[in-house]
Amino acid sequence: MKLVYVTSSLPHGPLEAFVLPEIAALERLGHEVWIVPMWPRGELIHEDAERHRERTLSAPVVSPAIAADAVRGLPRSLPLLTRTLRTKPRIAGKNLIVHPKAVWLARRLQELEPDHVHAHWAAASATLAMVAAELAQVPWSITAHRWDIREANLLRAKAQSACFVRAISEGGARELERRVGLDGWHPVLLRMGVELPERTASPPGGDELRLVTPASLLPVKGHRYLLDALVGLDGVTLDLAGAGPLREELEQRALGLPVRFLGPISHPELLAGLVDGRWDAVALPSAPTPEGDQEGVPVSLIEAMAAGVPVVSTESGSIPELVTEGSGLLVPPADAGALKAAIESLRDLELRRRLSSAGRERVEQEFDVDRIAAELAERFAAC
Repeated sequence: MKLVYVTSSLPHGPLEAFVLPEIAALERLGHEVWIVPMWPRGELIHEDAERHRERTLSAPVVSPAIAADAVRGLPRSLPLLTRTLRTKPRIAGKNLIVHPKAVWLARRLQELEPDHVHAHWAAASATLAMVAAELAQVPWSITAHRWDIREANLLRAKAQSACFVRAISEGGARELERRVGLDGWHPVLLRMGVELPERTASPPGGDELRLVTPASLLPVKGHRYLLDALVGLDGVTLDLAGAGPLREELEQRALGLPVRFLGPISHPELLAGLVDGRWDAVALPSAPTPEGDQEGVPVSLIEAMAAGVPVVSTESGSIPELVTEGSGLLVPPADAGALKAAIESLRDLELRRRLSSAGRERVEQEFDVDRIAAELAERFAAC
């Protein structure tokens, strides 16, 4: 099949690296995948994104060429535009911004003649995909993640238009059903998967613990609770891999602590570091925000467990769907004391070995990207 993936900005920028293994797995199955970033922000940071450059249709959200396409296609696209504006003003504004690019994409789809269009995120990128796919008369579908479900950008209209809507967590599936509110309608529950490394990390001995937190510097990731947990812990170092608006605040909070801010690092570099034993454990101290944002199933934890690296995280959002009993350590969210105790327990080499083995087994059960991509391809074909 020839597939078109509509993303937020992938392959550009540091985010959405978790989609790359899925695309690679589809290509291993013999499918041709094109990528259309809604908003192609930044350079190609991830080395494994470079190979997709030739099959990426990178165009700004608005440009003279896109505006010209939109004007030419306005009579035909006007009913769709009207439908996408029937929502809250802030969300309608987002949909209005991407509409010209949707008309442009419809023309590209007619040229490419793909078998299916798939959008990651049920927000504005799915609006872009919906309008373009309907204009080009190509079947389409959505993967909904976390915040995009809560934003509720035309979820019912998209559920009615799309061939299927995929949820990646049980919590997300329940919220989708509630927000869509159509009798007899259900999302498809299909996890985000990761590639299983052929070898896994071997937990080293010794009392020193090297932690890493691969996560954007955002409130929902709970970095501040982890920094508070490090106060008074001897022989523990922390690498923070990621960028975000909280960098300056977290740097101030980390003064005097053994913490390094690595900034955004490429996806292959992170995976290689996990497998090579660069870190003894991955810590993700996620916590719900006052605005209601919370974790889905973090791919950073899945990748760590696949590499045999123990994980410590929180009972936040859908994390307990991944980190089941014995496959990692979970503590209550926003509890620095509980985090400190969990980190202390990881000094036990035998515990780390048990978590390493159980974590890998957990990923093999439900998060193997090759199995997931095969099921996803079957659903694309059925559309």
